[in-house]
Amino acid sequence: MKRLKKLLKSKFVLVLLVLISFAYVNNSSLFSKGSNEPPLLLAHRGMAQTFHMEGITGDTCTAERIYEPEHPFLENTIPSMEAAFQAGADIVEFDVQPTKDGKFAVFHDWTLGCRTNGQGVTREHTLAELKRLDIGYGYTADQGKTYPFRGKGTGLMPSLEEVLAHFPEQSFLIHVKSNDPTEGEQLAAFLSALPAERLDKLTVYGGDEPIDALKERLPGVRVMSKATMKSCLIPYIAAGWTGYVPAACEHTQLHIPEKIGPWLWGWPSRFLERMDKADTRVIVVGGDGSDFSSGFDTPEDINRLPSGYTGGIWTNRIDRIAPLYKQ
Repeated sequence: MKRLKKLLKSKFVLVLLVLISFAYVNNSSLFSKGSNEPPLLLAHRGMAQTFHMEGITGDTCTAERIYEPEHPFLENTIPSMEAAFQAGADIVEFDVQPTKDGKFAVFHDWTLGCRTNGQGVTREHTLAELKRLDIGYGYTADQGKTYPFRGKGTGLMPSLEEVLAHFPEQSFLIHVKSNDPTEGEQLAAFLSALPAERLDKLTVYGGDEPIDALKERLPGVRVMSKATMKSCLIPYIAAGWTGYVPAACEHTQLHIPEKIGPWLWGWPSRFLERMDKADTRVIVVGGDGSDFSSGFDTPEDINRLPSGYTGGIWTNRIDRIAPLYKQ
């Protein structure tokens, strides 16, 4: 009996060692084919004014805490998007808000009082009313002593239609700022009029409900929400060591916090290879996932990435990051 137990134990250890060896070899970046392509650069809100993140909440007016301006551009405007693409962005992210007259304005805030000279809820205004506002009105880098963009942002809030018409071939990430399913339905109706080749260069992300509603009506569009992320990554974490990629990971987008990445099987190279085969785009964001707006904004930030990383990079300072890769 003792001999049998010893034999079974030795077999168990052998099987365990074989499984561990298999998992290591199957997920090690040392055995990855690698890629000669540079990382994909995603410019958050185009070329935008940045701000300090200390104590920030969902209600914080970020226009009141910007750093001293280093460039003249305001987020979510056509000039800022032009500057971002010229700097080297592969994709530009922007925010949309539905308007009272059934259109979409490209604007970040739920209300108008932070950035503009208007008041009230953004979606309770018509597009024409929003276009008359000065979207640079509220920006200050010195606690309200000066307002460097006041008077310079009148008429700069574009519509979604204007952005896509101005950039007919560029790639965008469109951010739905609510969890209202009717907003997803409205956006799907707008996007459904676009040709397939244009839709292929657009990704939509946001709340679970609007993204689910949009995906139901436009199944071919690449989307992302917390729900789509979980449906992909939870089963992948459970079984990805075998090389298994869940069906939920196909043709989507994943925003991976840099501190979470190392916990994913095959991170980074094998993971990127698997997602690429599934036609899924991987974007690494800063931090631990508590704030998906944190980006890689300095050369020191880039140094934290794994050597040879070739996935997407989220940045709030495309002007600083693109030169590191676009030379």
